[in-house]
Amino acid sequence: MSLNVIVNGEPRSFSSGLSVRGMLAALGLDPKKIAVERNLEIVPRSTYDSVLVKDGDRYEVVHFIGGGNVPITPAVEDKPFVIAGKTYTSRLIIGTGKYKNYEDNARALEASGAEIVTVAVRRVNLTDPNQPRLVDFIDPKKVTYLPNTAGCFTGEDAVRTLRLAREAGGWDLVKLEVLGEKKLLYPDMIETLRATEMLTKDSFKVMVYCSDDPLMAQRLEDMGAVAIMPLASPIGSGMGIQSTVNIRLIIESAKVPVIVDAGIGTASDAAVAMELGCDAVISNTGIAHAKDPVKMARAMKLAVEAGREAYLAGRMPRKNYGDPSSPMTGLI
Repeated sequence: MSLNVIVNGEPRSFSSGLSVRGMLAALGLDPKKIAVERNLEIVPRSTYDSVLVKDGDRYEVVHFIGGGNVPITPAVEDKPFVIAGKTYTSRLIIGTGKYKNYEDNARALEASGAEIVTVAVRRVNLTDPNQPRLVDFIDPKKVTYLPNTAGCFTGEDAVRTLRLAREAGGWDLVKLEVLGEKKLLYPDMIETLRATEMLTKDSFKVMVYCSDDPLMAQRLEDMGAVAIMPLASPIGSGMGIQSTVNIRLIIESAKVPVIVDAGIGTASDAAVAMELGCDAVISNTGIAHAKDPVKMARAMKLAVEAGREAYLAGRMPRKNYGDPSSPMTGLI
């Protein structure tokens, strides 16, 4: 005589005189790894041999599982951060402007772990030639100085400034920025393109501050720029990335490092940039104007590292509706 029962919602037939343990064996289940409910009552594991299966019984057999399966996507390759042939460990670049003094700047640099600092080129103060100098606090032999053209509004001024920088320190890796006007401090891309062409012909290795226009970024790369540096938002604004779409498009097309420059106000802004896949982030005002620049520098360092790890890990896809962590199939 056979017994007709329901197991996990499905009809099953077993021979008479079968114990719960025997039923589990017939189903190919390990009694140590499951729990059994019979007619809405738990069957203790210690009674599996004594409890007999009866015709018409309803069983629920459950076990522990993970939260469900997701499609496996290829991992993102962790490429080293290389600019103009030199490899850097830190993906955070900090500035040297707006600090209260050089001591604060040096302490923030140490906390940030940065290996590159942007430096402006300015006239020597002839009335006080003994005033403190940046090189007395941040050693250019230990940290890469990146001369920039902050404050330049024409291609000729930018080229002239960087030629002086090369003469002063022998640096050919430079940061180019040519501004359109003093309120927005947006890059003048026409002048930026002209200056990039002049500098590359003069054997400079040019990292270029630019708009977040993917077409302009591609043109700069084609002209020989060694890094593309699209703005997140206006210089000194601290508004963070305003167009994640454009930044992502630039990253997808670029074959040189993409470094988000301008507008990074706090650690979360840096993390967002890195999660998009940027190779590095620059922060000057966000650190220098924090209430505690040293703590903010450390926070930026950790945010850049966390954002990079998140990018490499690959975030979950965004969805329009809720999606349960545990699968809906197999519910009791």
